[in-house]
Amino acid sequence: MEIYLVRHGEAESELVEPTQPLRERGRADVTRVARQAAAAKMTVAEIRHSTKLRATQTAEILAAHLSPARGAHTVEYLAPEADPGKAQDAVETATEPLMLVGHLPHLARLASLLLVGDPNRDIVRFRPGAVARLERAERGWVLGWMLTPEIADSPGC
Repeated sequence: MEIYLVRHGEAESELVEPTQPLRERGRADVTRVARQAAAAKMTVAEIRHSTKLRATQTAEILAAHLSPARGAHTVEYLAPEADPGKAQDAVETATEPLMLVGHLPHLARLASLLLVGDPNRDIVRFRPGAVARLERAERGWVLGWMLTPEIADSPGC
């Protein structure tokens, strides 16, 4: 069983646009990552994302390429400052591959909580548009791989 943690793509500054939609570069980066994920036959049953516009737009791009069986849905527990324990509960009870699209510092705290049991350890660095695959292991979770826009652009990927 695996889960995918995704940081939203590069977004507009709150000073420029309060709703912080994805920038053109952010859309392009997420699209490249989504195409590479689809080409690698990544499957997810559902995509869950925060209520923020930039996460919603990122989830929509990923859903268009990955076609999750149960679609994409908004959840409150993926907000930037949310308690990572609530997202951990969703991950631990998942029975099919799940993708969570969110923000920093929440995603980094969630990854650390799942991987080493401490949300305050800085374990995984999420670049905008990056996907981290965590795999359920005998004793918890392990980081399987990470796909960033830069890797998606590399020859042979």
